[in-house]
Amino acid sequence: MPAPATGAGIVVPASFPRTARVRAKVEFDRVFEAGRRTAEPLFALHRLDDGAPPRLGLAVSRKVDPHAVGRNRIKRVLRDAFRHARGQLGPGAYVLVARPPAAKADNQALRAAFLRLLQRAGALPTPAVAGTMPPASSPSS
Repeated sequence: MPAPATGAGIVVPASFPRTARVRAKVEFDRVFEAGRRTAEPLFALHRLDDGAPPRLGLAVSRKVDPHAVGRNRIKRVLRDAFRHARGQLGPGAYVLVARPPAAKADNQALRAAFLRLLQRAGALPTPAVAGTMPPASSPSS
């Protein structure tokens, strides 16, 4: 595996290996038929826990954005977010279907929506919320 590229102090992961992708139509169909769906306005996430390492499939149609540049931007942001979250994800295939509002969303909104979907689907642990009260101690008997 090649070393990560660096430029201007930014470390970019080296690649998005084939083992981390849902590629074949048969695999997409299996995830759509047998997987669980979680949705929000920007995306629908289909998840199939098949015991294999986490893999990502993307579906961004021309109905979402008629321009290839826009569709590629959405996919690039989602692949990057998946790459960074992959170590925390549960096993299985994740297929993300973009919806038309995703074309108007900025990169940060796309990333945040994707991570929210992963949490709602139970694939990512929910972040611990720091409250204003100290944790309750267990009563001693």
